[in-house]
Parts: sequence; C-alpha cells; structure tokens
Amino acid sequence: MDASDVESALDELRKALTPHLGGDWTVRAGDLDWTCHETAAHIAHDLLAYAAQLAAAAPDGYLPLDLEVRPGATPADLVRIITAAGTLLATQLRCAGPGARAWHWGPTDTSGFAALGVNEILLHTYDVTQGLRTGWRPPPALCAAVLARLFPGHPDQDPIPTLLWCTGRGTLPGRPRRTSWTLRAAVD
Repeated sequence: MDASDVESALDELRKALTPHLGGDWTVRAGDLDWTCHETAAHIAHDLLAYAAQLAAAAPDGYLPLDLEVRPGATPADLVRIITAAGTLLATQLRCAGPGARAWHWGPTDTSGFAALGVNEILLHTYDVTQGLRTGWRPPPALCAAVLARLFPGHPDQDPIPTLLWCTGRGTLPGRPRRTSWTLRAAVD
C-alpha cells in the first residue's frame, strides 16, 4: 500500500460524509462509545500521528503528541481536518525512502503506515456512517489491500465483511463476532 491508497480512502471518506454534514454528529458512531464527531476527530488524530511517526523516524515508541480538535468544530471542519491530516500522511509516505521505518508496535515500513491510515479511514468512516444511518460500505479493493497488509491469515472471503469481522464490526458465517483483534503493521 502507498500514498495513493491513502488518497483514495480520503476520497471515499469525503464522498461518504459530505452529503451528511447537516446530520446529527452527536449520536454514537455505530457500535463505538464515541460520537460521530469524536470518531471523526480520532481519524484525523491517527492520520497525523502516523505522518509524525514517519517524519521523525521514531525508532522505539510513539511521539508524545495529540491532535486537539476544538469542541466547536463543525462536521465540515472535521472533514477538512481529516483531509489535511491524511494529505500530510500521503506526503510523508511519498517523501520517505524505501528503507524508512518508524514505530507502530515494532518497526513499520511505509506500506504498513499507508495500510494503517487506510484502515483508520475506512473503518471509522464506516462507524460514522452507521451512526448517521447512510448505508455506506467501504470499497472492496481497499478492504482487500488492508487485509493483505495488516491481517495475515484472514479468512479468504468477501473483503468488506471480512475486514469488518477482523475488526469486531461484523460477523462471518460460522465464526463468532470478535471482541478483540490484533493487526500487524511491523515488518521486522
């Protein structure tokens, strides 16, 4: 995965959320304990954190930083903030050399950070759209790419429900719903 995948996921997020900027973003985002507003702010936070990790080549831990989205931020502001943070990640992915590594539960390469960013965007956009009751589903090609990079040994089934199952957001035939999961971005 690479910067273009992050940009594609951002495009999907904007298409999914922009028509619903006037909705009630104070409702719970799907099965999460967060509201749609809080979940959108979380997407931006993680994208910025991934970009910062790579920019600093953080070798053995997470940088002590957080993105604070002001409480008065509107849904339109949130989409712009997510776009800005995602664009910073895509830019950093393009700038990092082929041997670049930074910490995410171990040394992680650029494809791992790209997959982490796409995963955050797709899954939390899904959560927000569940709260807003839009019926949006993540695109299968991006789901398949995330599964291949972050979830080794995942079931070989339709990538959308499989990614949702891998992250505790859905069921698969013959398998119990997950209540915890682990993804693997580290390469060494």
